Amino acid sequence: METLDKILVVEDDSEASYILNRLLTKSNYEVKFGQNGLEALEILKTFKPKVILADWNMPVMDGLQLCNYVKLNEEFKSIYFIILTARGTLKDRVQGLDVGADDFLVKPMENQELLARIRAGVRIFNLQNELRKIEHSKALITMAATTGHKINNPLSSLIFSIKNLEQLLAEKKIKDADEDLFVINESIERIKGFINDLINLEVPEIVNYASDSNMLKMD
Repeated sequence: METLDKILVVEDDSEASYILNRLLTKSNYEVKFGQNGLEALEILKTFKPKVILADWNMPVMDGLQLCNYVKLNEEFKSIYFIILTARGTLKDRVQGLDVGADDFLVKPMENQELLARIRAGVRIFNLQNELRKIEHSKALITMAATTGHKINNPLSSLIFSIKNLEQLLAEKKIKDADEDLFVINESIERIKGFINDLINLEVPEIVNYASDSNMLKMD
C-alpha cells in the first residue's frame, strides 16, 4: 500500500479548513489540522508532516511564531513551511521569510498554485532527507575506517607479542619476555586512549588520510 505524503494545516477558520481538507484529501495527501500554533506542536509529537501550511493570524500562537519554533528545532526544521496570509506587502513577505518560512502565499490563492507549491515542498523535503542519509552513510564509513585503523595497529602488535610469548613460555625463556610485555601494555594503552577519545568526541573533524579516504581527527 502506497504511503501518502503528510501535510499539517494550521488554520483557525473552520470554513477555510474544510476547503483545504477537501482539496488536499482529494489530491492524495494525509492531512491533520490544528487551530493554532500550540495545537500544531501537540500534533507534531505524533504526526510527522513533510509540509506545514499555517495561517499567519491565529490566536494563542500565530503562524510566524510556530514557524520560528519549528525552524529552530532540530527535529522539525527540515519540514517545508508555507505561510498563508491576507497580507501581501513586500515588508510582510520579508518578515515571513526572515523567521524561516520556505514559502509565502497570499489569500485568496488558486488551488492549483497551492498544490504546486506543496508538491515543490514535498520534493525539497525528500531531497533533504536523501542528502541526510548520504551524509549519515559517509559518516559511518569514516567512523568505521578510523576505528579499524586506530585499533588494527595496536591489535597487530598484541597478536604478534602474545604469539612470541607463547613460544617463549613453551621454551621456558621467561627472562626474554620483558620486551613483549612492554609492547602488550603499550598497545593496551593505545587502544584505551583511542576509546576514551571516541567517547569524549565533541566536535568531529574529518581529515584526509590518503588520496581516496578520510578519517576522523582524533588527536
